Amino acid sequence: MDRKRISLAFSPHRLEALPLAVRRMRGHEAIILEEPEHPHLVPMLQKKLSIDEYLLETDVGFPRFARRSCQLLRDLHAEGREILQIDPFMDRLLEVHDLFGAGGSPEEVREGTPHHPVYQAERRCTSALLDYYRKSMGPDFDEIVASTLAFAKADAARGRLRDRLRAEKMASVVGSYESVYVEAGDLHVALLPELKRRIPSTTLLQPVYLMDPAVRRFGGKCRALGPGDILTLIYGFRPDYVGPRADLLAARNLVQVKILNKEEMEDEQGFFPHTRDQIESNRLVEGLSYPECRGLFREIRSLETEEARQRVRAYRRQGN
Repeated sequence: MDRKRISLAFSPHRLEALPLAVRRMRGHEAIILEEPEHPHLVPMLQKKLSIDEYLLETDVGFPRFARRSCQLLRDLHAEGREILQIDPFMDRLLEVHDLFGAGGSPEEVREGTPHHPVYQAERRCTSALLDYYRKSMGPDFDEIVASTLAFAKADAARGRLRDRLRAEKMASVVGSYESVYVEAGDLHVALLPELKRRIPSTTLLQPVYLMDPAVRRFGGKCRALGPGDILTLIYGFRPDYVGPRADLLAARNLVQVKILNKEEMEDEQGFFPHTRDQIESNRLVEGLSYPECRGLFREIRSLETEEARQRVRAYRRQGN
């Protein structure tokens, strides 16, 4: 008998990733999405509910990606594949939001309840992000770097909890299928060991770096990770990590955030615009020293994305 297999696919939520994802998904019996459960998923898949109506009830960060995903998932569902949404962290977080929306208080999310660690992790992450926003408006570069480090650490802790909760629930589900495709964001690498610990040793668990073909086309390997991504990954496995390298990654991230394209870009010709943009911005900040990041950040912080990128390109062309 063939071994049961799970493909754990790491990829960004970008339009250019969808053709690569669908190709892989078609080789599996079930598909597990990195999404909270939605009561109207099945009616949407069955075309009893329009995609527009479905998305109106969903918190969508990338609307074009979400719309195209729904269209492709309908096709996969029609072909007989099971579509599941498993993300207990987000399920519980939405339930906390509903509680507060109905007039509930934080005291009701008490220690010992399933919602408490989720609420605390999200609260710490939101607090660190707000502090970063406040500091980023000020003149002290070192303070901005420190707030970047604090947010990356809180984000990594939230990610570890999210991955653990997801692995716990998936482990009780995946055994029902011969082959499962699991969707995971690029930074959710802790999901691999968390899931491996919870499934039978006879099950083949294979990591898949979905954008690897695109990244290799532009001279990279596996994933196009920026300095901020690397910092978050380090904190994911070494929460107490400190030192000059952490400071430098945070400083480079501040420059890269200013030059990275944040809009959704179509990719009808297979040019992988987001991957190309990520790799170019990675290369522009690679090799920058902490003082260089300080100077460049002060110069570009008030500029629009393309103008900021041109300034950094010009600086690098000067041989610095």
